[in-house]
Amino acid sequence: MTITQYLNLGRARCIRVLAPLAVLICASFGATATQSAAATNVRTVTKSPIEVESLGHAIASSSNWAGYAVTPVDETRSTTPPTPPTPTSPATFTSVSGSWVQPAVSCTKSKATYAAFWVGLGGFSPTSQALEQIGTQATCTTAGKAKYSMWYELVPAASVPIRFKVFPGNGLTASVKVNGTQVTLQIRNLTRKTNFTKTLFMAQADLSSAEWIAEAPTGCNASRCVQLPLAKFSKLTFTKASATTSDGHTGTISDVSWSPTVINLESSASDPLATDTSGALPSPLSTNGESFAIVWQRAISTGAVSR
Repeated sequence: MTITQYLNLGRARCIRVLAPLAVLICASFGATATQSAAATNVRTVTKSPIEVESLGHAIASSSNWAGYAVTPVDETRSTTPPTPPTPTSPATFTSVSGSWVQPAVSCTKSKATYAAFWVGLGGFSPTSQALEQIGTQATCTTAGKAKYSMWYELVPAASVPIRFKVFPGNGLTASVKVNGTQVTLQIRNLTRKTNFTKTLFMAQADLSSAEWIAEAPTGCNASRCVQLPLAKFSKLTFTKASATTSDGHTGTISDVSWSPTVINLESSASDPLATDTSGALPSPLSTNGESFAIVWQRAISTGAVSR
């Protein structure tokens, strides 16, 4: 199905839900662009102008992502030139992993809300054309019922449901590994003792970043996309977060071999149809850089500039 959607920079995940306007649920993150979407299954990612905070981490604001992303160290931001200069390609990420406990969501009748929690590779760059990810989702239906599920996605392909059950309080660990065109996705429910592993082939994976994210989706119909309400989820804590680069180096989010960006999820105030003012805020990293929390908040605003 071809739909014209209004997408932000980067990539988006779209899932169809039962709604009066045949709403398509997409992930959107940042400034607006248009795309004729035979690929209605893309996840959008953008970064606001980045500031450097006192802890040395970059800060970005998003309309639907909260968490951390890591990218290769930007040599242009270093005060010391590389010694000696080398002609080698920039490091890329070949795997990402993390653990979390499935959050519960608080639901209200007549209002559908959504939240997704995942680890992934790629999709953070404004020019990204792909994203490899796996995680869980919590949905509040208009009947006020909470539903929980697992999924994976290799953007630009569609999101695929994983037919294993997940409930609030279940311990989960997930990973994405890429070897050439081979992508291996895994998610384990440590509480229910289930294990899902899938190996697929992808012509061109995006290995430019690694992420640990809580996400709110965007709803799209044939003419527009609007920010959908973020489900009110209980505190989410990512632990054992790590990534590996193409040179074989493995480290936590704060590893000196790459640059971390903390991402604050803000409500989309620029959308005149937006009815929800909730967001999510990640905590500082733990001392060892392998864990952090994300807390649902109402009316998050850090004065980010939209492009």
